[in-house]
Amino acid sequence: MDLSPSFRESLLTTLNATEFEERETLQELWSGYGRIVRVLVDGSPIIIKQICTAQSSGSPAHPRGWNTNRSHQRKLHSYQVESIFYQSWSQKCGNDCRVPELIAISAQNGEIVLAIEDLDAAGFPMRDLPSIEPCLKWLANFHATFIGAKPTGLWEIGTYWHLDTRPDEFAKLKAGPLKDAASAIDRLLNQARFQTIVHGDAKIANFCFDPSGKKVAAVDFQYAGGGCGMKDVAYLMGSCLSADQCARREDELLNLYFGELTGRLASTHPEIDAEALIQEWRQLYPVAWADFHRFLLGWCPGHPKLDEYSLQMVSRSLEALSK
Repeated sequence: MDLSPSFRESLLTTLNATEFEERETLQELWSGYGRIVRVLVDGSPIIIKQICTAQSSGSPAHPRGWNTNRSHQRKLHSYQVESIFYQSWSQKCGNDCRVPELIAISAQNGEIVLAIEDLDAAGFPMRDLPSIEPCLKWLANFHATFIGAKPTGLWEIGTYWHLDTRPDEFAKLKAGPLKDAASAIDRLLNQARFQTIVHGDAKIANFCFDPSGKKVAAVDFQYAGGGCGMKDVAYLMGSCLSADQCARREDELLNLYFGELTGRLASTHPEIDAEALIQEWRQLYPVAWADFHRFLLGWCPGHPKLDEYSLQMVSRSLEALSK
């Protein structure tokens, strides 16, 4: 899967450069849709995300067998959303919710190619650190930046697991109280008074750390869209903490997130009733967790994240709904 000569020439022209060298493939994209590669342009590193959009439906190999036409179309749309995020939204992100700078983009001949800033070279070379605090601060600043924004060009409902976009997995979910409550849980999140733009896939693997581990930047905006910020927060916590850690640190980490959020809102959106937002989103934290638990049960019933803490979140949500 080579980069087209026309894209190489276009990138060189955009950067007023003369030399292009492909160095290494960093990652194959999920289900075989392309790759992420590092290149050098006049010696400076740039990251290229190359996505093939011309595959026939269902052809890519999904590791869990979910290679349906619906899955294929969802993935194609996700890459279009990411392109729009970098073109129209990323410039609004400041240093407190750092994202890569878009350098160039091409969409033709059955592929999308994004050229973005190399975060390693920008001072964020560390990956997969067990450091959730800077990631929560990043999310708080990201959510505050886009509070009340209409997700134009993005997913109307952000995250890759929300109910409307996962009917196949929902059909596999065993009958029971959670399945009965799935629509009500979905409505609570989607009809919350306070909405923002969510990252949509805010797992620890999508954060890049500076050498100190105290500053982060984020990547992978395929599922960015409208929603309650608790969807990102619950997903992040589940991605890097054990059930015991989640239980012990829930109040501490939520307080950290909301402290950062209200501080940013006070300076950028003083018209927002921060106390009302905190009250609503705290109540929706277990609901957001239960929503992801519902997806996992249908997608991979034996997933290790279907743990005791996650079950407690489901119980809290169902109890709140019953009242």
